[in-house]
Amino acid sequence: MTTITLSLPDSLVQRAGGAARAMHRPLEEVITAMLEGVLPSLDDVPEDMQSEFVEMTWWEDARLLDVADATLPNAQQQRMAQLSANAGAADSKAEELEWLRREYGRVTLRKARAWALLSMRSGKRLLADADAA
Repeated sequence: MTTITLSLPDSLVQRAGGAARAMHRPLEEVITAMLEGVLPSLDDVPEDMQSEFVEMTWWEDARLLDVADATLPNAQQQRMAQLSANAGAADSKAEELEWLRREYGRVTLRKARAWALLSMRSGKRLLADADAA
């Protein structure tokens, strides 16, 4: 474990201290959990998306909601379904299908990160709310 010294705004220290007292946990543990929550693990994130994943921490809620609601465009979804149904097609079709699958994965990763951040900010389980809607 590494020890560091931080200068934090008094209001943030008070909020973290209040959370620590409410949970009967040490302040250091609460701050560590907060940092773990907002700083994503980048192990499984494509290299070209890593900076975006970190930057998302500072995005406005409205922008995160847009990402959370995003989907692969209908034309791409339909094309992916069409190509998937014809598996074993020519190499050019296989490459197109692989590209579409990567794009779908990228959209899904962004959505997951956006939902995670929105959930942490609100203190609520937002996915449960989204499923109920």
